[in-house]
Amino acid sequence: MPATTDYKDYYGILGVDKNASTDDIKKAFRKLARKYHPDLNPNNREAEQKFKDINEAQEILTDPEKRRKYDRFGQYWQQAGQGTSPGSGFEDFDFGQYGNFEDFINELLGRFGGASSRQSYGYSQGGNSAGFDDFGDFFGGGYAGYRDIPPRDFTASLPLTFSEAFRGVEKKFTLDGETIRVRIPPGAKPDSRIRVKGKGGVSPTSQKRGDLYLTVELEPHPFFQFDGNNIICELPITPEEAVLGGEIQVPTPDGQVTMRIPPGVDSGQSLRLRGKGWPVPKRKERGDQIVRLKVVTPKQVGDRQRELYEELRKIGNFNPRQNLENISL
Repeated sequence: MPATTDYKDYYGILGVDKNASTDDIKKAFRKLARKYHPDLNPNNREAEQKFKDINEAQEILTDPEKRRKYDRFGQYWQQAGQGTSPGSGFEDFDFGQYGNFEDFINELLGRFGGASSRQSYGYSQGGNSAGFDDFGDFFGGGYAGYRDIPPRDFTASLPLTFSEAFRGVEKKFTLDGETIRVRIPPGAKPDSRIRVKGKGGVSPTSQKRGDLYLTVELEPHPFFQFDGNNIICELPITPEEAVLGGEIQVPTPDGQVTMRIPPGVDSGQSLRLRGKGWPVPKRKERGDQIVRLKVVTPKQVGDRQRELYEELRKIGNFNPRQNLENISL
C-alpha cells in the first residue's frame, strides 16, 4: 500500500462541520453530487475528480466506524485499522511525530532489525504480502489477515428526471476511468438503490471486484410531485367551473386526458385518476394521479363580465361564512 501523504479533508470536501450529523452529511453529498455529476459535466476532469472525492467523503463519514477512525487518526486512519488487535498499543501510538506512514514503518523496520527501509510494507500489485514478518508480533499476532482483503463497494448518486425514472433509461458514466452502462427499469423511486454487480473496487489480494450501488435522486418537476406510488398535481380551475362543473383536460405522464369535475367543488379538493400514477414494476401496475383543484379568480374582467358578477352578488343567497357569525373569544 502506498504511503498516505495526500491527506483529504472529507469534511471540507462536503462543506460540513466536523460535528455534522449523518443526515446533514447526506444532504450535502446529494447537493454536490447533482452539481458535479459526470452526466451534467461532460469532458470536465475537474468536475469528475470532485465527484469522486465527494463520493469517497460521504462513504467514509456516513460509516460510524470509518468516521471514528478518520476523526482519530486523520490521514493514517486506514493503516491504523488494519491488522491490529486489542492491546497491541497501535491505536494509542503518536503518529504526529512522523511526516507520513512510510517514515513510521521504516523506523519500525530499523528498530526491530527488519530489512531495508525501502522494503514494501503493504501488498504488491500481485497481491503478495511482504515486509511484515519481522515485526508481526508488534501488531498483535502477525499480519496474516492482510492477505485476505475484501473488495470495496462503491456508492454514487444517480440524478434522474421524472421522464427517465418513469419510462426507464440507460445511463452511461465514467468511474475511475471505466465506462459503465446501467439500465434503469421503469418506476425508479427517489432514494431507491440500484446494484450494479462487479463494478466496485478490486481486492488487491483476490482480484475480485465489489459492487456499485447507485442511489436515485429524482429531479424536481414543474407540475408533478412524487408521493409513494402516486403522483400529485395542482390544477387551476375557474369559479364558473367550480360552481357548474364540467369536463376539462388534465396533463398526465401519458399525455392529456379528459376529467369530469362535479358541480360545487371547493378549492383544495382532490380528484383521483386511477391507474395514471407511478409504475409498480413487481406488480406490473400503476398508482393513481391525485389532482388537487385550485379555484383561480381572474385579475381583470370586461365590463359585461363585471355586470354579471354584480348581478350574481345581488341575487345570490349563498353565505360561506354563515357558521362564523357566533365565533368569539
